[in-house]
Amino acid sequence: MTGKANILLGITGGIAAYKTPELVRRLKDRGAEVQVVMTRGAGQFVTATTLQAVSGNPVRSDLWDAEAEAAMGHIELARWADKVVIAPATAEFLSRLAAGSAHDLLTTLCLATEAPVLAAPAMNHVMWANAAVKANRDTVVSRGVVLLGPAEGDQACGETGPGRMVEPAEIVAAVLGAPTPKRRPLKGTTVVVTAGPTREAIDPVRFISNRSSGKMGYAMAQAARDAGARVILLSGPVNLPAPDRVQRIMVESAEELFAATHAHIDAADIFIATAAVADYRPARASASKIKKSTAELSIDMVRSPDVLSSVAKLKDGPFTVGFAAETERVREHALAKLKGKGLDMIIANKVGEGRAFDQDDNAVMVFWHGGERVFGLARKTELAKALVELIAERYALESRARIATDLPTAAARD
Repeated sequence: MTGKANILLGITGGIAAYKTPELVRRLKDRGAEVQVVMTRGAGQFVTATTLQAVSGNPVRSDLWDAEAEAAMGHIELARWADKVVIAPATAEFLSRLAAGSAHDLLTTLCLATEAPVLAAPAMNHVMWANAAVKANRDTVVSRGVVLLGPAEGDQACGETGPGRMVEPAEIVAAVLGAPTPKRRPLKGTTVVVTAGPTREAIDPVRFISNRSSGKMGYAMAQAARDAGARVILLSGPVNLPAPDRVQRIMVESAEELFAATHAHIDAADIFIATAAVADYRPARASASKIKKSTAELSIDMVRSPDVLSSVAKLKDGPFTVGFAAETERVREHALAKLKGKGLDMIIANKVGEGRAFDQDDNAVMVFWHGGERVFGLARKTELAKALVELIAERYALESRARIATDLPTAAARD
């Protein structure tokens, strides 16, 4: 869509409504004018005050608002909108939309508008599969409503399956079209990213691992791809789909990750070691399942290969970025790791109950020789974009410094 778009955003009563302030912000960032209409249930999950603050417009919710309806406000809104977006669209709302109900302001607007209507369903996966819901969504689609999603994954109820509302960025792209390509500071480079945990076998059914979900590493890989790089993602065992236009190689153990890293590192301009690699592994893995036969069990442990340090020590190796997950004295430990391993940059965060591991957001401190920067709590996808921008900036400076060092002096040329 070109020019300034008028978007009427309808919010219904689902837990995914908590994402709508971000959706409004993203629409505004793309130049859209946003008018929010909430159902009564939506107010249980997100406040009109928040949405008014991010949209810059009063939020409408009542069909019988005397002041607004004195000027036929619902008809005016219906004509004003270039597109109507319902996010989240609950099962209950889809049923009313299918029935042609004019029960409240939002359903009335959907009947009164001539603008395209797009809906982002959000509900439990069993509800999504229910025959009545399927019939309702088939009905609204047959009448021209465009359904965005739903996505598949973890749900607020603790279950997994199709029914998640698609992310705000995907909704914005569907509503306004793909954004204008941004600056691609890593164009022409190859970036190797490690992500996720490793598993170190004890026997055929047991292993030692850690809490890493791989979300941060996958976000870094996607951000590097969007910045123009060719990306090779070396991933431990995670429950995440392979990112588009990224070469993903799955590994299991620290030794496998070490081997995969050194099989691809010669091509790398930048190495980003996000993976949580096991520091120790069982000295010997049993060939058969260890039976519960004694009160105590001892396992001899040996050091795993240090993937990050091995890359940092390479002659003419890539710009090397490490990650440090610490439970205490984060700054102190990160700076020691930066110096001790000979890294170009380190990204450090505090971990613990409800922090970083297996979460969708994170906060980090970044250190390099002679500088540092702090990034507050943000979604990992957004944080990764900012981190890749910083990595690209530091990589460019380091590359120019190396070139300047390698150039012969004027006297030597003479």
